Amino acid sequence: MRQPIGRRLFLRGVGAGVLGTALSRTLVAADPVAASPLLFHSPSVEPFVDDLPPIPVTRGDRLDLLASSTTHRFHRDLPESPAFGYNGMSYLGPTVEHHAHTPLRVRFANRLGAHPFAADLDTSVHGVAESFRTRTPSVLHLHGGVTPPASDGHPEQVVYPGEEIEHDFPLRQDAGHLWYHDHTMGITRANVYAGLAGMFLLRDEFDSGAADNPLGLPAGEFEVPLVLQEKIFTADGRQSLRSTPVVPEGSWEGGAVGDVGLVNGKIWPSMSVARGLYRFRVLNAASFSVWNLFFGDRRRFWVIGDDHGLLDAPVPVHEVRLSPGERLDLLVDFADLAPGESVELRNDEVPVFQAAVIGAVTMPVFCRFRAESRRGFTGAVPDRLRGGPRQPAALPPLRTPTVVRDVTVSQPYEVRTPPSIMSLNNLRFSDPGIEMPRQGTVERWNIINITPDPHPIHLHLVTFRILGRAPLRTVDYQLAHPQPPIGRKWTPSADGFLAGPMTPPQPWEAGWKDVVRADGGTVTSIIVRFPTEAELGFDPDAVFARRAGGTPAPGDTHTTHGHGDTHTHDHASGTDLQGYVWHCHILDHEDHDMMLKYRLVP
Repeated sequence: MRQPIGRRLFLRGVGAGVLGTALSRTLVAADPVAASPLLFHSPSVEPFVDDLPPIPVTRGDRLDLLASSTTHRFHRDLPESPAFGYNGMSYLGPTVEHHAHTPLRVRFANRLGAHPFAADLDTSVHGVAESFRTRTPSVLHLHGGVTPPASDGHPEQVVYPGEEIEHDFPLRQDAGHLWYHDHTMGITRANVYAGLAGMFLLRDEFDSGAADNPLGLPAGEFEVPLVLQEKIFTADGRQSLRSTPVVPEGSWEGGAVGDVGLVNGKIWPSMSVARGLYRFRVLNAASFSVWNLFFGDRRRFWVIGDDHGLLDAPVPVHEVRLSPGERLDLLVDFADLAPGESVELRNDEVPVFQAAVIGAVTMPVFCRFRAESRRGFTGAVPDRLRGGPRQPAALPPLRTPTVVRDVTVSQPYEVRTPPSIMSLNNLRFSDPGIEMPRQGTVERWNIINITPDPHPIHLHLVTFRILGRAPLRTVDYQLAHPQPPIGRKWTPSADGFLAGPMTPPQPWEAGWKDVVRADGGTVTSIIVRFPTEAELGFDPDAVFARRAGGTPAPGDTHTTHGHGDTHTHDHASGTDLQGYVWHCHILDHEDHDMMLKYRLVP
């Protein structure tokens, strides 16, 4: 039986844990001989020749979202590439705008054909069937939505081509910056990378999106969604899910840095801006990388909100870090630019050491803003955003937890049973022993990351606040608590193994969150309250049907290998589902197997 060689398995032997790719030679004029032979490299293209694409907006209390196979041109000088998109878009989906506390019904339909990355899908990964190569399943997840379990986009509630499903989103929650994306078990990265993602802006009477909004924020043409991604392209200009020739085609890799930056589906685009204040709704929709974002002239800008709405007051910054799945709400003033002058949105986050060893370098730029002669929005940066007249209430103080829950992030590895696996609590997705917090309880989650890499951790259904991060003596911790074989729950407390005091969150990440960056070798603590059925207006522990309808393809099964076990799973199974999931938002990690179920029990 084939045992795929995971990229992490190979790199353990050369002192590397995750991969990236080399920077485009267009930007750095690198010697081609110096390009790492262990990495694939995109063809050189000229930056800033394509306009930043606007993203259409859709509104309404009943919406259709249709996922379909497309082709998309990512750069002027590249040919059309097979892709996925929503609602007739050749890549990505429309920005959905909706009013908070107003229910929304979405009919999601799957009209996808063969997968653009059919040869790259690894059928040994949990949940992946051979038929996925030609009949691509999809799952719609409203990321950040306070959503009944049957509409949350559970990764095992797959919708096959020709099928559809109704989602009910009560949206009994405050205004915030949500997004929607595919969440199919085992192929989330492949589906999102192909294009299945879009913005979702939840409005209220304060952050209305109108020009006369009471907060005085830029609106209309001066409020711009920026969907940031990274990619690798093949020599013939097609999207590449693979990043290294070391890992055979059709084998899970573990995550990769891209060597070109995309904004709204274009490589290194340019945007003409009026000379004034802009509001940028920024989403890290990448599969892997954390970015440290700044402007090329190191100008000051302001963070006014994060995942779930506005901060109490704008936070002036010169740079800000953003991990996969996180969102930022920024104000940037271009009034000081002379007509024709430009400034670039850049990144200087250095790849983790293990990636740099094999040749990965920083992907340095996303887009360019070029000033027009006309004046734009001339309003000032607000002094406050919450707690004042005609403003939402100020952020409350952190609540005192009554339960402390330790969870672990690790990369179990055994030479005798490849491939390596990514894990929460040392468990696979299919293992028992899930977390079962009680409704109405305030908990402190200590996310103990014994890996050297950052992992953005996302909890479905709930929002939370970051308490802080403390360095961990990982070697001492593991010596005192040896990690058992995969499949046995492992969550020892980190008490007595901290290497220093807890550092509070940055001011710009102090609001309501649903993704937290758990840095390597740290204990990241969050405070989360799990709501009750009465507060939600639905039963968060309800049982719901696995199948959306229709019949899977004949023989639609897959076999999972690893650590001495072989499991065959039948996608036609009528077993019902229950609960939600929490996972790493590095999508390769989520796919195998850094995702667990959890239930919110009465």
